[in-house]
This record gives sequence, C-alpha cells and structure tokens, in this order.
Amino acid sequence: MSLKIALAQINFLVGNIAANVDHIIEAAVYARDHLHADMIVFPELTITGYPAEDLLLRADFITAANNAIYQLADRIADIALVVGFPEHDGDKLYNSAVVLHQGVMLACYRKQALPNYGVFDEQRYFTAGNKPCVFEFNGTFIGLTICEDVWKSGIIDATKQAGAELLLTLNASPFNSGKIHQREAIICQQVKAAQIPLIYVNQVGGQDELIFDGASFVTDSQGNIVFRAEEFKEQISVIDFDDNHPVTSTCAPLYNEISSEYQALVLGIKDYVRKNGFQGAILGLSGGIDSALVLALAVDALGPDKVEAVLMPSRYTQDMSNEDAVLQAEILGVKYHTIPIEPAVNAFTGMLAEVFQGTTKDTTEENIQARCRGVILMALSNKQGKLLLTTGNKSEMSVGYATLYGDMAGGFAPIKDVPKLLVYQLARYRNTLSEVIPERVIIRPPSAELAPDQIDSDSLPPYEVLDPILERYVELDQSAEEIIAAGFSREHVTRAINLVDRNEYKRRQSPPGIRITSRAFGRDRRYPITSGYRGI
Repeated sequence: MSLKIALAQINFLVGNIAANVDHIIEAAVYARDHLHADMIVFPELTITGYPAEDLLLRADFITAANNAIYQLADRIADIALVVGFPEHDGDKLYNSAVVLHQGVMLACYRKQALPNYGVFDEQRYFTAGNKPCVFEFNGTFIGLTICEDVWKSGIIDATKQAGAELLLTLNASPFNSGKIHQREAIICQQVKAAQIPLIYVNQVGGQDELIFDGASFVTDSQGNIVFRAEEFKEQISVIDFDDNHPVTSTCAPLYNEISSEYQALVLGIKDYVRKNGFQGAILGLSGGIDSALVLALAVDALGPDKVEAVLMPSRYTQDMSNEDAVLQAEILGVKYHTIPIEPAVNAFTGMLAEVFQGTTKDTTEENIQARCRGVILMALSNKQGKLLLTTGNKSEMSVGYATLYGDMAGGFAPIKDVPKLLVYQLARYRNTLSEVIPERVIIRPPSAELAPDQIDSDSLPPYEVLDPILERYVELDQSAEEIIAAGFSREHVTRAINLVDRNEYKRRQSPPGIRITSRAFGRDRRYPITSGYRGI
C-alpha cells in the first residue's frame, strides 16, 4: 500500500485570509499535478497565519477564517488537504486542523497542549482540545497533532492507542539559535518511544519579531530522520510511504549556529519590508561595526538597488570612519549620501544657548547630535517610502547605551537581539562568503563618536565581560550573587544590572526587532517600566 504526502513549507501573511487561501490552492494544485501527491499538509493556523494575536478576538475575522474552510472544500478536488485554522464552536475558539477531501471534511482535530510561555500566548485565545483524532485515508489510519502536542509524549501515545499508524503534525515553531537541534532531538525521542512515523511540517518566514525557519522533516518509527526540507526557504516536497513506512529521501543539511542566525536576520528584514509594503530600506552608515553588519544584512535581504546608506559625519567623526563607510557602500553597490550634521547641531545648540547658560556639557550635547541624525534619516524614509533600519545591538539595548529619538529612531531594528560579541562573529561570517565589511571596521575599538576620542569602554565594561553578564541576567534570570559567584567582579555586575533595570523605558520605545536568542526583549521578557524592583 503506497501513499504520497506533500509537505507545504510555506510563507503565509498573517491576517490576509483571501491571499492565504489562494496560496493554499496554488500549493495543492502543484502538489497534485506535478508531485502526484495524494495529500498535502500545511503548517499550524494556515488560514490566518501565525501568530494572529488579537485578530483572533475579532468575530468578523474568525467568521472569515471558518468560511474559508468551506471555500477550500469546494475549490479543490483529487487531493486531500490538511489545514490549520481557528475553529469557532459556540463561545469557544480552538486551534484546529481539518482534513478536506472531495468536498468533505474527513476529520477535525483540536490542539490539546496550548503553550503559554516565552513568545506564546495561546491560552489567551484558545480552549484546549481533550481527545486524539485519527482518520482513515487510502487504507491508512492517520493521527493529527499540532505543534506543542508532539513535545509531550502522552499525546503521541494516546493518538497511537486510538489507532494511528502515521502521525501528522502542523507547526509554527519559531527560530532561536540552536532551536532546530533541540526540536529534532526531542521529537525523534518521542517518536522512537511511541514507535510511529511522523511528518513534521513547519511554517517558514518572518512575522514581525519572529522568524520561522521551516526545516520540516519526516521520521521513521525508530526516530530516524529520513527527509528534511531546507531551512528559511519555501518548499513543497513529497514523501512516499510504502506500507506505512516512509521511503528515505533527501535530507537538506543544517546551517551551523552562526550561519543560521545570519540567515534568520536576512529573512526577517526581507519579509518585514516585503509584507509591509516598503519600497526598500535606508540606514545611517557610520563606519562602525553595527551599521556595517546591518548594511550587509539589508543588501543580502533586499538587493543593493533597494538599499540606501547615509553618512552623517560630525566634528568628532574620524576620517577612517568616513573612508570605511564609503568603501563598504561601494563594495556592496548601494546608493549613498554624505550629509554633515554640523549645521543642524550648531542651530540647536544656538537655540538652546540661553537656557543652557551656566551648565556644563554632558550627554545632552551628545544626544543632540544623535537626534539630528535621526531627523535626517526619518525625513529620507518618509520621502522615499523606505523602511529606516536602526543599528543598535542587544548589548546597547540592555544597558540603554542609545539615544531615544536619535539612533533609536526608525521602523525596524534588525540586530536588536544580537549581543555585541555576536555582531563581530556575524560580520566575520559574512566576510567568509565575500569580503564586504572592511577589516578595519572589525578590528578597531567600537565608538559612538559623539565626543573627542570616545570609545564604548569609557562608559561600559568591556563587551567580553558585559555580554556574559547580560546573558546571565537578562536571558537566564540569574541573580547578582549568582553572577558574581560565577567569577564576575561585583563592580561590573552591579553596574550592568543597574543599567538594565533603569532603561526599560527606553526599550519599550524602541522599534521591533528580530528575535534570534532564547530570551529577547519584548515578547519574551516583559518587565514593568515603573517598578521598585532592582536586581542589585
């Protein structure tokens, strides 16, 4: 007995139900007519895209999503569809998967394990299902599960006990560094324990802060991976089953940690620009490492013709910064402008001279420079319809080493979740593909260049010390005493933690950025702005 099942690793647009239905139909027709598939399996909440967030609280949206299931049933024949949708039943909403074939609903399954941690808020919207679902198709008994269900052995076991010979799981599993190896290891272990083959279909694409990496796969009943789709790419694949055993096929290789992070950032920029209808991207190019990495990412995501760079030197900008910025722009083939900020800075300081009389210069004057740059960049963004990319990294966002309405001004923050040391690693990695970031940018001490001979270590601990402290405090929730016990000086720990605690108000006003770590600011880490808590 043979069965051909297609895996639809597809990039859907959250909220655009009509476009998603068209995308489903296009994929189903291709799988039927070109791959000769008997069935095609789509990701979790296919109809609405994932995560639809509070769109799921709108009655009109849910009605449209449920009506779309009937449209699909009427419009596609000669191939079975397994599609995720928000099922409305009375006063309850379920995260469901439906099987459609020849205009008939063969089965409907309701997700049982609703994650409510990290970036997930499913218990805010959905009611949990409470029973397995098994249906017969072409002589095979097939069980349905959705994402979190397969991380729990009890649900897989119950589905097999209900008669399943093969398991399908629809997923919207977001990327973070190392996640794919964890995902495969846990699920293969569960499959091996239950002795049942599994098809794992994962969403691909960028959705605001989240990246979905695809890498859909198939295991045999022993937990061996016999097929894997590519990471970060749309792909419709087919797997053959012979007497309920998957036939070994191609396993796309996995990226390593650094290259997967780079690809995730590229996809995040590409989809944010494309899905939100921007004409391209623009950024300030300083000659420093952060803006150099963001420029490379933007060009890789959008192409050089869609990216524009702006050099905005001040009296404190070193010649090497201008030279390196121009060199990188020319290597990458992007259009660039040089707009000195001195006239604007002089105008503002002149306007403020009377009220500043009797005060000493401090960070206020530095911030005026950053804010002049922000005004220039936002004006160009508005005029050209291009998305302004900010260039701040996670280390800076953690400790508030950034200027509100200055270098934080913009629409999207690609490296907001990238610690400073990782910025350097990603830059080195990009240069292994082709050398686009000048070596001097990578090896020179980092500086905001807002004061004479300024370098970051004037205000912050060295990043080799700061980043591990921030990881322990921000991502691992370790206490100050635990971090000190790990070998860090009390002075460095105290300073870093105080800066993190004091700067939540800045982070709350920063643009959205791509999540690549296991604990990003925003969806993952939600702290009150007004708070008496101090970690030290």
